Amino acid sequence: MPKRFRLTRRTSIAMTEDGYRRLRSFAAEAGLDEGEALSFLFENFDAVTDDEMLALKLRQFNSELEARKR
Repeated sequence: MPKRFRLTRRTSIAMTEDGYRRLRSFAAEAGLDEGEALSFLFENFDAVTDDEMLALKLRQFNSELEARKR
């Protein structure tokens, strides 16, 4: 029997405008709402990321973070 899907955790998050637009776009393409899309991405994180590209993008994001906060 399949596991019942319930959103049991609620969290307040801060996102960049670009990140939120991409989340909304992904959710719409997948037929999900934003919370379901986030749950899918994090439940399947290893399957949907490329380890090398993730490390590169994370370093790039961190190097630009302070400038983006201003």
